[in-house]
Amino acid sequence: MVDEKMVSREGAKTRRDVEEVSAIVVDAALQLHRDLGPGLLESVYEAVLAKMLEQRGLKIERQKKVPIRYQGINIDEGFRLDLLVDSQLIIELKSIETIHPVHPKQLLTYLRLMDLHLGLLINFGAPLLKDGLKRIVNNHTNFASSRLRVKK
Repeated sequence: MVDEKMVSREGAKTRRDVEEVSAIVVDAALQLHRDLGPGLLESVYEAVLAKMLEQRGLKIERQKKVPIRYQGINIDEGFRLDLLVDSQLIIELKSIETIHPVHPKQLLTYLRLMDLHLGLLINFGAPLLKDGLKRIVNNHTNFASSRLRVKK
């Protein structure tokens, strides 16, 4: 019997579940923020984080086009998301003082258009990365292994 989390991939031994991928991304982002601090351009954080994640064995697509399909209308270049990790996790990066309400909505829109369940909004401009990190979910139900889950 094959474990559902262990699906063969081209060039890789196994496919990680989205929660495991999310944990790897958060660990890398924390290291990057600790080492470089806030204040750099978003594009710098994007390039460095992408390389760090590739070194950890993840497949990264930068500036991926997000197609829009609406009432028979197809627009292939509606939006571009910052990072798509292992074809299952969207990372939206910011390097600003404060996250505004539109930013999580932007990521949720990407998740819906791509029919994906989980995204991370990471603001490297925050003094502490934990204050600049938000999980955005789109019909995601497997929270068992989430390390960012808030207990109420």
